[in-house]
Amino acid sequence: MTKNNNKSAEKSSENFYKLSIQVSLNGLSFCVADTLKNAILIGEHVNFGKELSPYEVQRELKDVLSEHNIHEMDISDVVVIHRNPLFSLVPKALFDKNELANYLKFNAKILATDLIAYDEIESHEMVNVYVPYMNINNFVFDLFGEFEFVHNGTVLLQSLLKSAGNTSEAVCYVNVGYRQMDMIILSKKQLHFYNSFNFYTKEDFIYYLLFTFEQLDLDPESIPLRLFGFIGEGDELYNICYEFVRNISIYIQDNMYSIGGDQKDTELDFTVLNAL
Repeated sequence: MTKNNNKSAEKSSENFYKLSIQVSLNGLSFCVADTLKNAILIGEHVNFGKELSPYEVQRELKDVLSEHNIHEMDISDVVVIHRNPLFSLVPKALFDKNELANYLKFNAKILATDLIAYDEIESHEMVNVYVPYMNINNFVFDLFGEFEFVHNGTVLLQSLLKSAGNTSEAVCYVNVGYRQMDMIILSKKQLHFYNSFNFYTKEDFIYYLLFTFEQLDLDPESIPLRLFGFIGEGDELYNICYEFVRNISIYIQDNMYSIGGDQKDTELDFTVLNAL
């Protein structure tokens, strides 16, 4: 297991298939891409409908991978994305890898036995400190050998910061999952806010959104709100946002991978695609 994937160097196959997996306690997503042909071969999102334990998530992942015979594919590279609220962003200038637990203990419930990892967010002088699901990492290592793992916030921030324009106005992005929302506010390619909230009702969702705007002195009548993830126009979350935020739209990022067969790009998680 490693933060740097070297498995592809050991394989002699002419195929360059990459497996991207995202796990959370509420659901999981995966896809396999042919990185030479820039094509998605297979992908799926599973919504658990409730919050599971990490070991129940492992069983779900085992079943999904077995159902699609992923173990029989000639996978060159694997990346696992951990989606959870057990993270903290630290300015790189203040970061000390010997103090990882101290960065988390005030805003996340961690155990003395938890392994803590970190990702450097390229070109933006930030470090994301987080707790990965180690049982998932061990399971994937047993299946595929060496692989890369990251936090979903790392993938989100790197992708959005890279694609964001140089507009001086703040733009709010919200990645919507099952009972979980990741909220990012950018301006001039700089991060102003990032946090993850668990919600149970549409009222919870709009509360977190509007409360953040209020705390940052942002006008909901004018700030652009870009929603993505498992949300669409006409959904109850979209509709309640539209009652309070006027400049609202579904965010669709350019995707370099073609989607084959009956697969729809809306069925593939944003971070799963952007981690390829």
